[in-house]
Amino acid sequence: MPVAHSEERLLSLLATLEECRAFLADKASPETGKLLSLAILELRMELHQVTDSELKALCDLVVVDDQATEEAEAGQGQRLPSYLKLIK
Repeated sequence: MPVAHSEERLLSLLATLEECRAFLADKASPETGKLLSLAILELRMELHQVTDSELKALCDLVVVDDQATEEAEAGQGQRLPSYLKLIK
């Protein structure tokens, strides 16, 4: 089977799986929808030739970025106006 035809079939399968996942998540079984999401992720990784280590590196970057954003937001909420700062 030619590679292009195989990719077309996988893309078609992905579309069907996405529809099934949306139905399961919204109406029938959210847990099963989450499991199907993992299968979809695995299939997308195979299609785009993404390795497990590349996915892990991406996840690590997202976590670090989220933590930096949370710290920045927390720091902004606790800042005092300049007129309330202690003068030594």
